[in-house]
Order: sequence, then C-alpha cells, then structure tokens
Amino acid sequence: MSRPAPRTEGRSWLRQDRHWIYLAALLRSTGLSMLAILAGAYLTALDLSSFQIGAISAAGLAGCTMAAGLVTLRGDRVGRRRALAAIAVLSCSGCVLLAVASAPFLLGGAAFLGMFNAMGRDRGAALVLEQAVLPATATAGARTAVFARYYVAQDIGQAAGAGAAALPLLLGVLGLAGLPALRWSIVFASLLIGSSAVVYACLSRAIEAAPSDVDRAMSAAGRRVVRRISLLFLLDAIGGGFLTTSWLSVFFLERFSVSIGTVSALFVGARVLNAGSHLAAAWLAGRIGLVNTMVFAHIPSSILLLTVALADSFPVAAILFLLREGLVEMDVPTRQSYLMAVVDPRDRTRASGITSIVRIGGWTIGQAAAGAVGPAALGLSLAIGAGMKVCYDLLLFAAFRRLEPPEEE
Repeated sequence: MSRPAPRTEGRSWLRQDRHWIYLAALLRSTGLSMLAILAGAYLTALDLSSFQIGAISAAGLAGCTMAAGLVTLRGDRVGRRRALAAIAVLSCSGCVLLAVASAPFLLGGAAFLGMFNAMGRDRGAALVLEQAVLPATATAGARTAVFARYYVAQDIGQAAGAGAAALPLLLGVLGLAGLPALRWSIVFASLLIGSSAVVYACLSRAIEAAPSDVDRAMSAAGRRVVRRISLLFLLDAIGGGFLTTSWLSVFFLERFSVSIGTVSALFVGARVLNAGSHLAAAWLAGRIGLVNTMVFAHIPSSILLLTVALADSFPVAAILFLLREGLVEMDVPTRQSYLMAVVDPRDRTRASGITSIVRIGGWTIGQAAAGAVGPAALGLSLAIGAGMKVCYDLLLFAAFRRLEPPEEE
C-alpha cells in the first residue's frame, strides 16, 4: 500500500502537542473513572432497577456514539482543537445534570448529553481526534510506544479516579453523607472532565488536518481494512459491554458486602496493572508483532474473567480480577497503533472515528443486554462476554495475521 510522505511542518509543535494530549487524557480519565465507580452506588441509592440503570448507561453510550459520529464527519472541518474543547464542555455539563436529577428520564437525558461511560475507561469522542493526531508526532518505529504512553496517562487518571471515588467517605466524616455526598462527588468528577477544555486551548495549529484533506473521501484500501476490522471490533465491544466498571462495583458491593472504599482501592490496583500492561505491550509488540500481541495476551484475560464469578470470597475474587486486569489492556495500544499504521495517514480521522463508533455501539448493545440480565446473574454475563472476546481474538488473528504494518515488513 503506497503512503504519502508524512508532513514535517510543525513537527516540533506536534511533539509538544503530544504532551498536552497526554495531560488532557489524564484529567478526563480521572473524572470518568471516578464517575463510573460512583454511578453504580448513586443510581442504586436512587432505588432504580437494574434495567433502568442499564438503560441509563446505554443512553450515555448512545451520546458517545453520536458525538463520535459528528467529529468523524465534521471534526477536521470544524477544527480539532475547537471540537475537543466542545466535547469536554458538553460532557461536563451533562454529568453535572446527572448529579442533580432524580427522575429516570432526566437521568437518561443527562447521561446522553454528558456522554456518560459506565465502562470506566476513556472511550469517548475525544479519542477519535486524539488518536488521529498522535501518529504524526512519532516515527513508525516509535508509534506503538507513543500510544502506550497515551494509554498509560489514561491509566494513571483511572487509578487516581478510582482513589478519588472514596470522596463520599471523606465527605461523610465532614458531616455530608449518603445521597448528597454522592451527588457532590459526581459534580467534582464532572469538573475534572471539563478541565481538559483548558488544556486543549494550549494545542497548536499543527494538529489540524491539512485543508486539502478535510473533504477527502476515504481511500478504497482504507475502506476495506476499516470494514473488516470494524466487524471484529463490534463483536469484541458487545462482549465488553457485559462487564462494566459500574456493574463490577455493584457486584463487589452486594456480593461480598465490602465498602465503597475497598472497591475504590481494588480499582486503583487494577488501573496500575493496566498501565504496566500497556508498556509491556509496546515492548512485546516489538518482538512478536502487533497482531500476535493483541491476540495471545487477550485470550488468557478472557479466561480469567470467568473465574471472578466463581470465587467464594472477596480476596480470591479480587486476586483473580487483578490478574485479569494485568492482561486485558495489552491489546489496546497495539490495536490502535496497528489500525493507524495500515491505513493511509489521510484516512486516520475517519478510520479512528468509524471504529470508535462501532465499538461504542457494541458497548451500548452489550450494556443494555447486561442490564436485562442484572448484576445478580454476573456469572452469565461473564460467560457471554468472555466467550465473545475469545471468538474475536481468533477471528482477528485469522483475518489480519498477514497484513503487516510498515515497521514489521
């Protein structure tokens, strides 16, 4: 596949922009992680049914899907910096509304506006543009490492957010407990998400798409790759929708009667292991290849997923969960690096956007189905999700093992 030479203008600015993007991702992930953990306890405290909680989560992901679609089609034309700032402000506003609403209909609307993501991981519209920008800031050989550091920044934010999810306990000591403490904690998480808009104001014009590429149609080769890989990403995402951070927090709280502080500490450990797995993925990909790393690290994590529901005590369940978290994210930087490598650089925004929309849509379907199953039947959810993920891994290997990125040719 022939590729145009990368743009060299603004390369020094792009290197600085890379670090601003890392900071924005860290702040956004901190708020999202905190919000996802608190949301389970908050919506349960409002006496909502598991179906209603699932529907609200699905509404949030539907908002993510619409936002991702808009930035895919119009993000380069509007301007990447402007679009990123708008996403941050809207997400903050919707999540603040989530904290003050009580009626299920209003909560669903707030989740939609705020692009609420019960997955607990940063999977929103901002990633579409950030992931399209990052490859231009590095050489082909360093691209996977750049993506790994990007996801490590998110992991640090997710770990910080998991720790900050214990804020209701601190507020309780100060005399504000129960539902009001949860509401104020969600407002705080929302402001963290919105603070990334300030960081985006520091980005240079070098991140913007070239004027000649704004209205350019995706190449035929890019469409073929994106079509094939999107079908596989859909399968993986539906499986992932059966196990969200919010559902897991409810499961640990109700199954083992542990405190929200204990669950918060557990997710801190999980995010630390996620960060290590991202760096390990970049190292491993340099030795066995991107596709092999995606597949052969992901299958064991799906098997470990099944064992969590079989545990008869919290310590055992926590250990199994942490082992799984040490492997589950190894396919994330490698997957994105691979996609950005095998499409034309001018197709990156649309490739990132289309695959993100597909994944968000899959999570929406999975979360709605998980809401119908309910947290009491988590074992069934785990079996469905893990089985779908193993199928995804095997099909991905069969479909793409012969399509190598430039650095592996």
